[in-house]
Amino acid sequence: MSISIEISFSKTAKVSEGLVVALGSSAAPVSAAAKTADPAGQLDKAVKVAGFTGKSFSTVDVFAPVDAPADRIALVGTGDPEKLSAHEWMRVGGKMFSLIGKASKVTVLLGDADVPSTEAVADVALGLLMRSYSFDTYKTKKGEDDDNGSRKVSVVFQHDDAGDCKKAFATRHAIWEGVELARNLVNEPANVLGPVEFADRAKELESLGVEVEILTEKEMKKLKMEALLGVSLGSPRPPRLAIMRWQGAKPKDKPVAFVGKGVVFDTGGVSIKPAAGMEDMKGDMGGAAAVIGLMHVLAARKAKVNAVGIIGLVENAVDGAAQRPGDIVRSMSGQTIEVINTDAEGRLVLCDALTYCQERFKPAIMINLATLTGAIIVALGPHHAGLFSNNDDLSQALTKAGEVTEERVWRMPLGSDYDKMIDSKFADMKNTGGRHAGAITAAQFLKRFVKDTPWAHLDIAGTAMGSPSTDINQSWASGFGVRLLDELVRANYES
Repeated sequence: MSISIEISFSKTAKVSEGLVVALGSSAAPVSAAAKTADPAGQLDKAVKVAGFTGKSFSTVDVFAPVDAPADRIALVGTGDPEKLSAHEWMRVGGKMFSLIGKASKVTVLLGDADVPSTEAVADVALGLLMRSYSFDTYKTKKGEDDDNGSRKVSVVFQHDDAGDCKKAFATRHAIWEGVELARNLVNEPANVLGPVEFADRAKELESLGVEVEILTEKEMKKLKMEALLGVSLGSPRPPRLAIMRWQGAKPKDKPVAFVGKGVVFDTGGVSIKPAAGMEDMKGDMGGAAAVIGLMHVLAARKAKVNAVGIIGLVENAVDGAAQRPGDIVRSMSGQTIEVINTDAEGRLVLCDALTYCQERFKPAIMINLATLTGAIIVALGPHHAGLFSNNDDLSQALTKAGEVTEERVWRMPLGSDYDKMIDSKFADMKNTGGRHAGAITAAQFLKRFVKDTPWAHLDIAGTAMGSPSTDINQSWASGFGVRLLDELVRANYES
């Protein structure tokens, strides 16, 4: 069942029925704000019985409190609230959502001593929204108490500076919309979301002021994008290249550019994947999903930056027309590629998209995102994305943004020794260097299509889908990259 959250802020919030949530710190497990909703003083006893000390992210819940106007009163621990980061305040919001249960009305009582800033309040609200996400579009069997499978919950945050909280939350709501969009796209089945349908989703950003162009295979053939087009040969579904532009700065300012791999389904082609787990390959467009989600955020919050988002959209299927191992294709850059393994297809999509981006837009920086290799999961698991870059400053900025958002990255090596592993006997390069250092040789491949532009490649194969459940995400699709790159732009590139 999906829950629709309606968030509002008020200086005064009358408590009646529903759930009341307050915060408890290590210094005051039962806050002054909580006591206003507990005339009989039951929280003090409940805290003692439960052993609730206000430790960060711990909770206690009192049902049917005596003489209280609310049906339930709950506390969420914050430890020392002065030490909580923005992401940790989001986790507090996620814990709040976990307490909602069947309540349709939630009142969050926040005293000035409980939350150090209105920004923190906005982060709590964002975390609550992030945790609320579920994807049950295609479920027809609902619970007995469900209203057509969805339920609306009103959440009112009571705070003395409600107006400032609302302003701070406006930016967070834009971030939430971008993450939700990215999660939805990754969760959609491939029979619903093909390259054309994905391009249509990009077109919808025009309502926010984003300029969107869609290139068909006809335009891509003229541009000599044989690498990208080769991946699509085995599918009856035509490829697309979507170009999204947000102009929030001066017209002459160089844009920041983001390029996403959008393989809407990956069978592996002729080098077909094992059947077990292949259904997860509907998420092989996690990079493209992150780019479109980011562009939504930048436009929705009116970011003062010029930004370009480019996504290569294909399906890697297999039939008699499919690309074969041993085929040689000429990329848009003019470099030739021997296709050793048709399952190393994402880099073929990205190389032409990267060339197009550089030649047309001459960006200040260029970052590509892709669910590119299983090798990065072996190296880093689901807790970091692999970061490969030709620029130390950009790498440091991405690492810092990852620390702030907890969408963490870990820099991996590049070098001439790895580059030799993708030299080909018959073409300028081959599209895989074999099992050893697979994530690195994939990055080395992409680097051959990057000139002097500061560039970073993020391999998000372990973080975009199937990542561990957290206080702010219970979905198979995480939306990884949206918050990371929004923070990067906000901290480094807005005028």
